[in-house]
Amino acid sequence: MVFKENDSDFKNDSSLGFDYQGIETLQIKPDDWHSIVVILYVYGYNYLRSQSAYDVALGGLLASVYHLTRIEYGVDQPEEVCIKVFAPRSNPRISFVFWVWKSSDFQERESYDMLGISNENHPRLKRILMPESWIRWPLRKDYISPNFYKIQDAH
Repeated sequence: MVFKENDSDFKNDSSLGFDYQGIETLQIKPDDWHSIVVILYVYGYNYLRSQSAYDVALGGLLASVYHLTRIEYGVDQPEEVCIKVFAPRSNPRISFVFWVWKSSDFQERESYDMLGISNENHPRLKRILMPESWIRWPLRKDYISPNFYKIQDAH
């Protein structure tokens, strides 16, 4: 399913089904993400395994993906959930989760640096892989490499 900015499916929080490992994937609206973070943490999802982002489709939405794990003592099989927060390409802003899961700091900064997904109120949101002077977002599907960039000889 390819979401566009004006799709009605994008407006509701819902389940996107299960992946090949049986982990449920949930779609969350950017406006609801702050509240959902609190709920997930209260219910024991105390470990952020990873955060990543991707461009859904050319001209479509951007997605920020969070893999969360619920770790309890004495449990051999931890519970996991995957959260996808879809943001409009024109203004990709979502709440940051650094205040709950400290490990999201550099991961959210990389999503900003490569795709332009801005995490509101992030304490240190700046480019970490590209120079500060870099224009635009290199991992977006509509990105065009600037003329001044040359691949250097590897020898």
